[in-house]
Amino acid sequence: MTLFILAYLAGVLTIATACIFPILPFVLARADKPFRRGGLPMLLGLAFAFAAVASLASVAGGWAVEANRHGRTAALVLMTVFGLTMLLPALAARMTVPIVSIGSRLANRAGQRISAEGTTAASSVVLGVATGLVWAPCAGPVLGLILAGAALRGPGVETSLLLLTYGLGAASSLAAGLFFGGRVLAAVKQSVRWGDGLRRILGAAAMAGAATIWLGLDTGFLTRLSSAGTNILEQRLITTLRNAPEPGTGTAERAAAPAPASSGPLGSLLAAPQWLNTPPLHPEDIRGKVVLVNFWTYSCINCLRVLPHVRAWAEKYRGRGLVVVGVHTPEFAFEKDAANVRTASVALGVGYPVAVDNDFEIWRAFNNQAWPALYFVGADGRVRHRELGEGGYEQSERLIQQLLSEAGGTPVARDVVAVSGKGPQAAADERNLRSGETYVGHNQARNFASPGGIKEDAPNLYRTPSALPLNRWSLAGVWTIGGEFATLNEPSGSITYRFHARDLHLVLAPHARGEPIRFRVKIDGAPPGADHGFDVDDQGWGSVVDERLYQLIRQTGSVADRTFEIEFFAAGVRAYAFTFG
Repeated sequence: MTLFILAYLAGVLTIATACIFPILPFVLARADKPFRRGGLPMLLGLAFAFAAVASLASVAGGWAVEANRHGRTAALVLMTVFGLTMLLPALAARMTVPIVSIGSRLANRAGQRISAEGTTAASSVVLGVATGLVWAPCAGPVLGLILAGAALRGPGVETSLLLLTYGLGAASSLAAGLFFGGRVLAAVKQSVRWGDGLRRILGAAAMAGAATIWLGLDTGFLTRLSSAGTNILEQRLITTLRNAPEPGTGTAERAAAPAPASSGPLGSLLAAPQWLNTPPLHPEDIRGKVVLVNFWTYSCINCLRVLPHVRAWAEKYRGRGLVVVGVHTPEFAFEKDAANVRTASVALGVGYPVAVDNDFEIWRAFNNQAWPALYFVGADGRVRHRELGEGGYEQSERLIQQLLSEAGGTPVARDVVAVSGKGPQAAADERNLRSGETYVGHNQARNFASPGGIKEDAPNLYRTPSALPLNRWSLAGVWTIGGEFATLNEPSGSITYRFHARDLHLVLAPHARGEPIRFRVKIDGAPPGADHGFDVDDQGWGSVVDERLYQLIRQTGSVADRTFEIEFFAAGVRAYAFTFG
């Protein structure tokens, strides 16, 4: 239920984002019509069409990609003709000859009805469906949470219902705009001259909106304008709703008899089939202790940035009875290799017990839904609080102190540790973060800009376009783009990304262990110099040695839109995902 509330509220928030601007003229064009025949059918059509298209996107099969592409094109034709008929009423009167494509025939039908006083619910639904097909809302944390869940569990009814709830939230806020817009138009319509002029203005705005979507500005420039504030609001929603008391965590339950360590989520944790850094834990190892459970995976940048805080708490409060347990739940296939996890744990300074959760059994027992996630378990064996994502470190440490004080009967000092992460573990520069996680494998790939698009699971020669819009990426050379990663098939190839962030990371893997692959990084066509990341030198040189996340860029000066390029000098390298900070 919490995720449905999050989805609805996040949808409502889209009214405040710049990326909704292109569809506003199409909504306002129905403001002077009866709501039941004009606005309501259109908004419902928008919500259902968006849910359908986003559900297809979560499937990510080739047929789904093609269906979305052709549906988007047909819808854009409809919206363009809609704008033309509002701008040029004479055109609507002359549009009597059917056009070949389905999208254009729909546009012809809807366009002729625009000038009629008797607008029907059917024509409004058609326009709403078209708007939903092309609407690409700013992909904030909540929408990302929904699609990440689909990626983990596979698409299903719940994912579609969540996406529909998100669309209905957006439709609700648009309905409010429609109500106020209708009152303005009603006043303006008292003057025929102004009413006719206003229709032409709306027609011109509709044309501008369609052009914005045709050119992809809604997912580039407008998304950049929208992302910062909206993402912060959505993250607060996640924190507020997800951290609400869970069943079994309230005051009354705390006074109840302690939960056995061998049952519930803790029972699943103790039943982990493999442990690192320790022999398997048993109920007596945690009975009467405060337990901090950290869900993580070693190539996740958000997980890495939380680790310095978890390590510091493990060290500081070990003597007071705190038991820290890492639960390593993999995202990529190579993270299921225990040897890889063991190597990464040593490199990252993770010395506390780590339970290997390759089958997501512990993840499901805790009803977890995100990386990273912290679960705070009191000495009574009950989960008292959970913290999803980064941040909230002082509050988390205060909670640890409170739980330890309750368990030991004596106060714990209230000072908090000062943590400063190094390399990829340093906190993100949220103020300048305008680029989001981008997967390279076709299962979740988006914003790919090489001409011809992605050819799935087969070698293909790709090239980089002459110019990349912000947050678009491309390949050059012969690559095979699989579901999870792309593999370079020839001794030379590159990846280019136009980004806006202080840090740029890329998850990479060599063809085989013990066979490093040399690469060179450039930023705006030149060696990075002082802006090099933890894993490259100032000339941009580095090597893919292990299967992990590589920090390639850390800018030392002002942050602006920059073009990143990485060139590889041996076949077989695998590229998984970009992340930023």
